[in-house]
Amino acid sequence: MKLKATLRLENGLEFQGWSFGSAQAVSGEVVFNTSMVGYPEQLTDATYSGQILCLTYPLIGNYGVPSEALMAEKLSLKLESDRIHPKGLIAFDVCEDYSNWEAEKSLQQWMVEQNLTGIYGIDTRELTKVLRDNGSMKGCIIPEGAELPAEAAVPSPADVCCSEPIVYPAQPAEEVENINGSKAAVTAGKKVVVVDLGVKHSIIRGLLARGAEVIRVPYNYDFTEMEYDGVYVSNGPGCTCNCAETVEILKKVIAGNKPVFGFGMGYHLLAKAAGCELERLAHPHRSANQPVRREGSNRTYISSQNVYRAVKATSIPSDWEVYFTNLNDGAVDGIRHKSKPFIGINFAPEVCVGLTENVTPLDEFVGKL
Repeated sequence: MKLKATLRLENGLEFQGWSFGSAQAVSGEVVFNTSMVGYPEQLTDATYSGQILCLTYPLIGNYGVPSEALMAEKLSLKLESDRIHPKGLIAFDVCEDYSNWEAEKSLQQWMVEQNLTGIYGIDTRELTKVLRDNGSMKGCIIPEGAELPAEAAVPSPADVCCSEPIVYPAQPAEEVENINGSKAAVTAGKKVVVVDLGVKHSIIRGLLARGAEVIRVPYNYDFTEMEYDGVYVSNGPGCTCNCAETVEILKKVIAGNKPVFGFGMGYHLLAKAAGCELERLAHPHRSANQPVRREGSNRTYISSQNVYRAVKATSIPSDWEVYFTNLNDGAVDGIRHKSKPFIGINFAPEVCVGLTENVTPLDEFVGKL
């Protein structure tokens, strides 16, 4: 028997649909993603921590959920983390019967196991237009008969990062392969510190596949006395105001000359360490088709983003420069140092789910180690 559910936005707008997954009422910031595939990866991406995620593609669940096995300590073999992070999921239609050779369970089963509340049967395109035009809004999913949820807490990297350093040894040389058949940069014997603000596990897998040893540390862990060849500052949820310790650590790092790469939250913190100011975007970048142009060229990338901030162009110090510009709104989607190997970008250097062309910035970082 289907259970009715309501999606209620903070502006009073309501959408009526059907409950799936957990039947618990939840609240959080409502955001959207425009990918045609990749719902297992999106649901395990820590940048969606505490949010209610609307998927614009009309059908989800048709290829089930792949293995949740780990390939190393707290490192997923297939997904972007070891658990689901959003509070809620919104879909137009849900497929109960899945078919894929890698699938081990249905989306519905996975959501029940991990207590994820969903609503389907609503006009997700109309909802996405509302969010696009008005910016992200708080909202709640209320299954019929459920009590109203408490207001959601603001997510923080502290909720999703590792609790202590984890070392992932470099793979044997004979096992190092180019990613997705591309001519990816490969390094051997190099140590990369990954500052974990909610890191996508595909990034760690990508670094390991390029021959690097990865040292994963909590977002507020001072690693500057450790032996390392480069620093990767990961994506993560919440506000940069919760990461003052990370900024101070990065200030010490960029006083040196070792390569540094940041994306998403990591980009914003690197920019703050460099002396930049951030500004809130009038229309947050919440999609998988954001066009960004690499400055000094005609090369444009189609990027995946889940951010509501960008670097204020007028605040960029004289020894830094714009690296990528968003072609939709002109936002600064990347900066780099003019003489040192420091790079930050707003978009994901994807190594899975289709956007394989965007591994280029990651390879540029690896090539500088």
